[in-house]
Amino acid sequence: MGYGFRKHAAYWAAAAAGAFTNTVFGVLRAYVLIALWRSRPGLGGYDVTDAVTYCFLTQAYIGPMQVFGGGLELPQRIRSGDIALDLVRPASLQLWCLSEDLGRAIYLFLARSVPPTIAGALLFGIVTPGDAGTWAAFAASFLLGVVVSFGWRYLVALASCWVLDDRGLSVMSMVLTTFFSGLMLPLVLFPGWLGTLARSLPWAAMVQVPADVYLGKTGVAGALAFQGFWALTLLGLGALATTAARRKVVIQGG
Repeated sequence: MGYGFRKHAAYWAAAAAGAFTNTVFGVLRAYVLIALWRSRPGLGGYDVTDAVTYCFLTQAYIGPMQVFGGGLELPQRIRSGDIALDLVRPASLQLWCLSEDLGRAIYLFLARSVPPTIAGALLFGIVTPGDAGTWAAFAASFLLGVVVSFGWRYLVALASCWVLDDRGLSVMSMVLTTFFSGLMLPLVLFPGWLGTLARSLPWAAMVQVPADVYLGKTGVAGALAFQGFWALTLLGLGALATTAARRKVVIQGG
């Protein structure tokens, strides 16, 4: 975990640029949501302040949750052939990657999540939980969201063992995550069966659920159970995929 933190902390300028970009887009999104909620008060059970808070929370999740994909070096190591060494080491490849990814998430939370949230609070005013229990529940939900995000990205990255080019998978993953996580709009606004489906998929555990826990819009126990289910499911699938990768690895040029 410390290794992942130190490695990403070396690129402080990139983190600062990311925080600035997240803030600018957060301001633009906030004005769009303010206009929407003023024309439709109470939409989705949120008021205007809830909507603005949701906006800046989701902007803050982009870095730690790696919403746009990536964050893992597995595809590059598969293409170079270094994955063969990783798979024969006594340490678990999946747990090693998870530990590094948690370090990355902690650093990006400090460098890319806190500044946009502070800017949103100063410019618009956001909801702040009033008790320690809500903060603790949010911290647990946020951590589970990072684990779910890792579980999904690990599967996408490890799929490079069976394909020659992972770019198509990466684009597909980015589209699915962006749409079904709640990054663009709260999933509570999705109508009918689409909303029900979206809220039951693992991507909801990365953005929508932690935001609702922070805002107090969902039951904590149910939210954490939902995230825990998807975290265990994706980690389990990742473990199976790692075992399969040891038996068949397709490496370009080797």
